[in-house]
Amino acid sequence: METATGEITIVCNHCDRDIPSLNIDLHRVHCARNLEKCKICGDMVPKKHAEEHFLNTHAPIACSMCKETIEREIFDSHKGEICPKRIVTCEFCEFPLPAVDLAEHQEVCGNRTELCYQCNSYVRLRERYNHETKCPGTVLNNVESSRRIPRAAEGDGNGRRRRDGNGVSHKRLFFTIAITGIAVFIGSLFFQRKPE
Repeated sequence: METATGEITIVCNHCDRDIPSLNIDLHRVHCARNLEKCKICGDMVPKKHAEEHFLNTHAPIACSMCKETIEREIFDSHKGEICPKRIVTCEFCEFPLPAVDLAEHQEVCGNRTELCYQCNSYVRLRERYNHETKCPGTVLNNVESSRRIPRAAEGDGNGRRRRDGNGVSHKRLFFTIAITGIAVFIGSLFFQRKPE
């Protein structure tokens, strides 16, 4: 083969590179003695660095979260989407927890209820979206909003707000939230998975 400068080259059998014909004998000896072709990527690597090249470029990696050995090519995907110990958040309470525990946590957490202020009924968190789209109080609230708001803001004449007959006191609401939080916390302690 001839280069652009008119120099004749020969392909080295070891590294498959074009080498000037005047240097081919010296190159072949040097190449065979010092370089090694990586069996995985095909790169020519100095023999003394072949193991280091494999460890840094191709060797499987132990996941720091689940301790599973993962191929280097899919490690980022494992860490972000597959690892059972990756941290995810509950869609209901936004509590961060390992992905392996998410389904069990959301089963409990989604069954908690919150008061719908539109229709004054308790709704499960897992059913909240469907309820918001079909809530009977939203139409009622839009039609009667000018009549309901001033009455709720009226006082009883003693400087205190009158409590709505259908409403729930703030203390009772906070108490319910606190008890629910404690129950979820205790439940998560009982249902924690033990490492095998």
